[in-house]
Amino acid sequence: MRTRFLFNLFPARTKAAVTSVFFISAAGVAALVDNPDSLRLPSPPHATDFPFLYGAVRSSRALFTIASTVVDYKYSLHYLPEKSDEYRNVLSEVHLRSAKRILKLCEFNRGFYVKAGQFVAALRQVPKEYSSTLSSLQDQTAPCRFKAIKELLVSNFGRDLSEIFISFDEQPVAAASIAQVHHAVLNDNQEVAVKVQYPGLEKQMKYDLATMSLLSRLVTWFFPDYRFGWILSEFEKSISSELDFIQEAMNSERAAKNLRSNSFVRVPRVFWVWYSNLTTTKVLTMQYCKGQKVDDLESMKRMGINPAKVAKALSEVVAEMIFIHGFLHGDLHPGNILVSQGQNGFSLVLLDHGICKELDEAFRLNYCQLWKALIFMDSNKIEQIGEQMGVGKYSRYFPVIFTGRTLNSKSPLGRGMSDEEKRTLKRELKSLKMEDISSFMESLPADFLTVLRADGLLRSLISKLGAPQRVRLRAYAKNAFHGLYPKEKSESGMRAAISKLEMGIKDIQLILLLDTLELLSFMAAFTHSFAKRSKDILVSAGRAIRKFFAQLMSISLI
Repeated sequence: MRTRFLFNLFPARTKAAVTSVFFISAAGVAALVDNPDSLRLPSPPHATDFPFLYGAVRSSRALFTIASTVVDYKYSLHYLPEKSDEYRNVLSEVHLRSAKRILKLCEFNRGFYVKAGQFVAALRQVPKEYSSTLSSLQDQTAPCRFKAIKELLVSNFGRDLSEIFISFDEQPVAAASIAQVHHAVLNDNQEVAVKVQYPGLEKQMKYDLATMSLLSRLVTWFFPDYRFGWILSEFEKSISSELDFIQEAMNSERAAKNLRSNSFVRVPRVFWVWYSNLTTTKVLTMQYCKGQKVDDLESMKRMGINPAKVAKALSEVVAEMIFIHGFLHGDLHPGNILVSQGQNGFSLVLLDHGICKELDEAFRLNYCQLWKALIFMDSNKIEQIGEQMGVGKYSRYFPVIFTGRTLNSKSPLGRGMSDEEKRTLKRELKSLKMEDISSFMESLPADFLTVLRADGLLRSLISKLGAPQRVRLRAYAKNAFHGLYPKEKSESGMRAAISKLEMGIKDIQLILLLDTLELLSFMAAFTHSFAKRSKDILVSAGRAIRKFFAQLMSISLI
């Protein structure tokens, strides 16, 4: 009861932040039973000898972070009126301090903590101070000793490395929380990248996920309004699929096939067999592709690549995956997208297909219809689709989530909300409780959570590239319309040419439609603004004339 009372001292938005701390730190107890070497921490000599003590230190660090954050919120805000400007300013400061504490925790403990931090950063219901601070987390860590990596490779290949490779670099080119990647050259001089899963990782992940589930239930027991079983469910699915490299290889090949007509995209070729099995559940051998991270603006400048064009191409790729193929890369952070020079000026190299999701065909079609309704602001259709998806009254927030407009907005696509619409929405959101947010997220289909996360990552990348969000909206609009057309089977010759021409004509019609809607909206806004300014000018002129005549009359009377 005391715990519930203390937690209820916090307002709803603050509770969301505190909940984030619980989620990120939930792996702390799992540290008591983990294998320190599997987390790839730069450990002192005694860490492996005393895993319980080492795990206790990591767990204590997490618990200290929770305690510090809760105390900070309680005593910084306790005596301030909740609706005052001072309260809002102090709350923002506490959010930022707490986010920085959690960032340090993730950077110190690494491994699973980094994954959890990145996951929370992508959630839209956490305060912006958390999402912006934690978005800087990079899934990088100290590499595993090559001796352990070599043993795993030989065990999986069934041969010594010298029988397969001319050279194999012992120093990895990349090391993340799940695997590290080595550059190598096969006996036929082909350059490859060999991705190797850390030894013992699968067992350690099971411990972490079990502990996360237990702590999630405990938090929900203390605070019933805060249910994030849906987060853990999606997180567990993504982590489990990421540990199966054979599945990742098949995902990679499927993505390459789906995107083969997009001249801007490259997906590394998978090497299955070469004197032995080169790809197994724990080892993935693929074509070595050079490039820079998609958010490395300095490298793009040196290569003469326009970041805005990269943003447009990336938006087209993500839209095509969602609306046309219904097969989506679920982890599109900068480390998984490289930019290199290519035939069209640049190429996008898509890496790490461990987290891919096949969307249900009925959901894909509904999602296409939803975007069509969002473009035309068809509120009845939006509500109808919301009912079909099982979200009921919460469908009114779809336009806000995806297009930045309210359900009855008069703003053009990509222009955001008017000041009046922002004030109205703010009043609505203030009435929402955490229970409402939990109910909304729980009611969403799993596929919806997948596209929400991908959309959030894409928005972030577009912002980093300095491009307007309109490029994303246009790409979504075009591909949503394409996704509603029947998929033709193996067309060739004249029929393929006719289909391509028909699609091109429809694209032009859609572009003209979007431009027309934007122009009409602009003209309406201009007319309203002109009328208002004209009225103000007439009122000012009237006042000036009355003042002039009043002065004239006073002079004549004198």
